[in-house]
Amino acid sequence: MSPPPVDRYGPDVLSGDWKVPPRGRSVEVAAEPDLVVEDVETGWVGAVVRVEKAGGMHVVHLEDARGRTKAFPLGPGFLIDGRPVTLTPPKAAATAALTAVRAATARTASGSVAVHGAAARVASGSRIYVEGRHDAELVEKVWGDDLRVEGVVVEMMDGVDDLAAIIAAFRPGPGRRLGVLVDHLVPGTKEARIVEQARSLPALAPHVRILGHPFVDVWQSVRPARLGWERWPVIPRGTSWKHGICAELGWAHDTQADIANAWKRILGTVRTYADLEPSLLASVEELIDFVTEPAA
Repeated sequence: MSPPPVDRYGPDVLSGDWKVPPRGRSVEVAAEPDLVVEDVETGWVGAVVRVEKAGGMHVVHLEDARGRTKAFPLGPGFLIDGRPVTLTPPKAAATAALTAVRAATARTASGSVAVHGAAARVASGSRIYVEGRHDAELVEKVWGDDLRVEGVVVEMMDGVDDLAAIIAAFRPGPGRRLGVLVDHLVPGTKEARIVEQARSLPALAPHVRILGHPFVDVWQSVRPARLGWERWPVIPRGTSWKHGICAELGWAHDTQADIANAWKRILGTVRTYADLEPSLLASVEELIDFVTEPAA
């Protein structure tokens, strides 16, 4: 028997479903929160944050691994594990259930479990004192929710040169505890000597706690990575530290308004407690615990 003839041209290229794309046909997938997809056109990979209507069309917001968010038209043009999908609006019931779960486990910027629907308490007699406006604004951004629930007010001292007098004027006692946060509290500094003198007031000691952080300024308690640095620059002696930092960042620093705007930009990089240095976190948390103890 003679061998079958050899097909010199191979199989028929039009046989089968030749219209099927190489990656397969697109399937519909509900754009549920946390679903990770890739936009085919831009290559953007992110988790679904939310779906909303904008300009008469549905838009899906995707958050990438660096926390950046970008919006895309809902519909075709996405991949999941390399396979094409068409994103559709999320199912209402599933979205509501997920929202309820997230609300039950939501965290404040300080990492505490959020208390939903609770009105701020009437201010207690206890207080936390910080040196200046920037310290107060940072504490408010990260711990503000917690402090309002506890009824604790943060006040500014405008420096610690008269710390002993400031403490005495507060009149600490049972039900009136005072926590003090001091900048640049390291051995051998002027601040260390002032704090040591203030701590020598024996009658007030049980109702006062003075803690600090080692940084020249509270700006430095923000992790340098938030500004694109591995570490904060060393500013030469004789140069204003804040002005030197602004110069390193290439920001305006000629006026006090420039310095205020620089701080706003730095503060804007702080999202949660994880963006702050541990030494500041430890001191603030301990002060909050001290002024909110039941016996306080």
